[in-house]
Amino acid sequence: MKRSRVLAAAVAAAALVALAGCSSSSGGGDGKTIKVAFQDYGSDIMSNFMNKAKTDFEKANPGNTVTLVPIKAAENDYYTKLALMNRAATTAPDIMSEDTFLIRADAQAGYLAPLDSYVSKWSDWSNFFDNAKDAGKGDDGKVYGIPTGTDTRGLWYNKQIFEKAGIPTPWQPKTWDDVISAAKKIKVADPGVIPLNIFSGKAAGEASSMQGFEMLLYGASEKGLYDDSTSKWITGSKAFTDSLDVIKEVYQGGLGPSQEITSDTNYQNTVNNQLVPQGKLAINLDGSWASNAWLPTGATPWADWDKVMGVAKMPTQKGQEPGSISLSGGWTFSMGAKSSAKDLAWKFITFLTDKQRSLEYNINTAGIPVRKDVADDEKYKTSNPTSEFFSSLVAVTKFRPATPDYPKISNGIQVAMESVMTGQASPSEAAKTYDDSVVGIVGKDKTESK
Repeated sequence: MKRSRVLAAAVAAAALVALAGCSSSSGGGDGKTIKVAFQDYGSDIMSNFMNKAKTDFEKANPGNTVTLVPIKAAENDYYTKLALMNRAATTAPDIMSEDTFLIRADAQAGYLAPLDSYVSKWSDWSNFFDNAKDAGKGDDGKVYGIPTGTDTRGLWYNKQIFEKAGIPTPWQPKTWDDVISAAKKIKVADPGVIPLNIFSGKAAGEASSMQGFEMLLYGASEKGLYDDSTSKWITGSKAFTDSLDVIKEVYQGGLGPSQEITSDTNYQNTVNNQLVPQGKLAINLDGSWASNAWLPTGATPWADWDKVMGVAKMPTQKGQEPGSISLSGGWTFSMGAKSSAKDLAWKFITFLTDKQRSLEYNINTAGIPVRKDVADDEKYKTSNPTSEFFSSLVAVTKFRPATPDYPKISNGIQVAMESVMTGQASPSEAAKTYDDSVVGIVGKDKTESK
């Protein structure tokens, strides 16, 4: 088995080299060609956006070439493949689409080039919200990513399923118990429907950590995973165990998707592109972008989604202040440290994130703008029936700890969730294993008990 895994890894690495092109260095070394890597989500939205931007940019800049490197992969697999590409100048992209939670780790690893000398001369930089700018910074305070949009998270629910279960709409639960109670009513009233999805386990990757677990944890504890005031990771947290108790109730209580669904790397796409539009899932704890799959340009066009689906704030554990919770993240375009065409790469980054393309991007992805001029644009405001609701959640939103250790901590969360959802460990046992893993990652002196 070990030999086969090594062989598989070698084949994957070779495939990435081929995917990234056979140029002798990033960008081809001539200063006129750049490679741009991005995640292909399985729909045409990102590919269409990038292809149009490439065409328009090359037309406006004759003699320059943009080579797109779409990576068709689930979220965690995309991060892995991007890291493999960045290990050598021959495969490293000039520009890459980068999840904000990886910025600090990838900057520390030497994959990303600082952009401060560029943004200091870029008039558009003043149009970006300050918190969005901060999301693209590394541990050294330098800018490593230009944000494309942000997001918030809440509860999507099917009004038709709720009506069948006798649950009044519009629905706004006040506590975790209210959410679980609604799911139990649906299970009885409509046995053919999955009552509740909370992304959980290793297959969904960061979606499990962020959409799932942290939406619970930060609704039970103000500090959550990390104490910014002491720069220490929190262990021994009752809120952590309480959050795992919910995962146990959902998945061992028959309220969530089957293990066949949750163990598949297409878990996220299955939920949003199949279960929800097919009326097979009643409540889904998910992001503001979910409806982009149902738009005419999305993977699963659904004409009546705005009539069938309702949205509600995710409540805090017992309804304590501020009453609801959200998590926010987002993506950036970053420049590869190994690029030999940095000026051209920067020119394309500013092209991708100017007002025109930012407006197009946020409308098509149902994202929340990071540019003030886009947020104020009437085209954006009227583009999606849920835009105003999800934008309002910014008032209660939290952000993941922006440290290089977070990706490893996130993996520990996913392992804890999976052990509970599959019955391999109790919530308290899984929490203890998580605590031990955190100490192993950051050291005892960088943790504190709550």
